[in-house]
Amino acid sequence: MTTSEIMPQLPQSILIIGGGVFGLSTALSLSHRYPTHNITLLEASTTIPNPEGSSVDSSRIVRADYANPAYARLAAAGIERWRTTAWGAEGRYTQNGLVLVYHKSSSGEAGRQGQDDGERYTRASYQNVKRLVNNGDDKIVQFLPDRDAIQKVLPRDVHVAESVAAGYVNWGSGWADAEAGVRYARKKLDELGVVKIRTGQKVSRLLFADQKDRREVTGVQLADGSTLTADLVILATGAWTPGLLDLRGLADARGQVLAYLRLTDEEQAKLAQMPTLLSFSTGMFIIPPRNNELKIARHAYGYRNPTRVRFDSSGAEEAEVSLPETAGRPIPPEGEEACRAALREMLPWLADRPFTKTRVCWYTDTPQGDFLVTYHPDHPNLFLATGGSGHAYKFFPVLGDKIVDALEGKLEEDLQRLWRWPAQRTTTTSFVTKDGSRSGRKDMILKEEYARGLKL
Repeated sequence: MTTSEIMPQLPQSILIIGGGVFGLSTALSLSHRYPTHNITLLEASTTIPNPEGSSVDSSRIVRADYANPAYARLAAAGIERWRTTAWGAEGRYTQNGLVLVYHKSSSGEAGRQGQDDGERYTRASYQNVKRLVNNGDDKIVQFLPDRDAIQKVLPRDVHVAESVAAGYVNWGSGWADAEAGVRYARKKLDELGVVKIRTGQKVSRLLFADQKDRREVTGVQLADGSTLTADLVILATGAWTPGLLDLRGLADARGQVLAYLRLTDEEQAKLAQMPTLLSFSTGMFIIPPRNNELKIARHAYGYRNPTRVRFDSSGAEEAEVSLPETAGRPIPPEGEEACRAALREMLPWLADRPFTKTRVCWYTDTPQGDFLVTYHPDHPNLFLATGGSGHAYKFFPVLGDKIVDALEGKLEEDLQRLWRWPAQRTTTTSFVTKDGSRSGRKDMILKEEYARGLKL
């Protein structure tokens, strides 16, 4: 059954759950296409941006550098919006370039596999983005065949680790102020006035027309016991989605480390114009500082936070899934050491500086790192817009249109193939995201890493 056969036209009442990138972008697109519909957006936090969400800190990489051509094309369209429209105005987007590197192979099969993934992903990204961006100008995307070539495109105060083998620079990439972008999207929705936005509304479960059949979703129950009904429910709840719906084997919350440190005015000036530096072999990246604050983070396999939940939409009495931890603790010692090690390699003069703050940022990972933008096969009026896998923010200006295309059954074939509900599903408590851009340990449990740190 195709999407168009499921729901060729959108019903009058629509409920969007979640006020992050997926929810806000969907709401914006629906506002333009269905200005007379009854559309409501619920956000669990009392504010948008949600301080516990993934898109609330200072910066996100904006790149068309993907090994998959479909994502590369969509990201290039997004970058054009960041560059040329109000989306990127007032400092919300900065085009500073991106240096992607991979490292020399380490000894041992496990190390070799990780290094090969980084090299393959980097080289495939280079080929895709070169065709998209260069347009005959080889100065925009340049292959950097060795460590010395990489060092030449970086400020002298940024070092290239001895283990780096090669990479490339894309001067057409940049970064976005994540929180400012979310605030801008909320402002646009307020100005359009189509979508009713209700904050401080945490959803506790889905409601069904028939408790035995559990097929037609009629709405949601909120944490305070009240209910809301709609003909179409869109789950855009990010890393919290696996707690509302049985997505075992399809989506899982994973925590990633990020840390900040303060810079002097002189240090800010040294690094302000540097390109973003990202290694797909180690997952570590550094984004240029703003307002005397430098961010270092890791895009890796991440931490799981196993949690026992009950699903209203499955026969399982209770199941274990990974959900975000919201205790607000600093990152585990393992994560801090990873950030310190990266600083020792890239910015050794900052390696021992105290972090002003650290945070675990929660992704909604999927097995291949693809988004999950599709109708639920068992609930025809329930639509999922989730599975960002740590790389959705860059698509913010164009993502909503693609989500609504999927709602209407007219999403282009390559994206539909990537974002559809899988034909086969493995119900497992855990999986490894195999998108080629991850590295590091695959078995980290958040509470175990905190406990291990206490023993050190």
